[in-house]
Amino acid sequence: MLELEISPVISTARLTLRPLKAADAVRMALLADDPGVGRMTTQMPWPYGVADAERFLRRVRVNDPAREAVFAIDAPKPGLIGAIGFHPSDAGRAELGYWLGRPYWGLGYAAEAVVAALAWARDVWGRRMVMAGHFADNPASGVVLCKAGFLYTGEVQRRWSLARAAVADTRMMVWLA
Repeated sequence: MLELEISPVISTARLTLRPLKAADAVRMALLADDPGVGRMTTQMPWPYGVADAERFLRRVRVNDPAREAVFAIDAPKPGLIGAIGFHPSDAGRAELGYWLGRPYWGLGYAAEAVVAALAWARDVWGRRMVMAGHFADNPASGVVLCKAGFLYTGEVQRRWSLARAAVADTRMMVWLA
């Protein structure tokens, strides 16, 4: 059986992916309390406050590391700029999700974090396939996922977005190791 490191740290040229901690709640709330951030995710509410961040951090602390892994995305100066994680899908497959605070959009951080997280998922976690999806009105996320090696499956799912309080077309993608 694969023995997983409970708190892995992944380093890239500009970022560190590390376990989330309780002290991240205030910064997480500051960055995530942006309708443009939340509406591109399925699970983040908007508005997003410290209590929402604390609730998320408590849930992450009790995850089964064999099924779910979530990392803070840190940049050198500001610290936490977002989060990335693998969550079990309804079909039992690992599904990638991520978000970045608006000041860090368009700087290549998302693609760098996704590539690093996928390398960890392949080399340490033993995953050979990861699913992801992006809302059809968020083509920038599709570009990030394509840069990391994801391919479109041709499937479009209708997924609920908590921040939108509505369903949105979600273009599904797959990554194969």
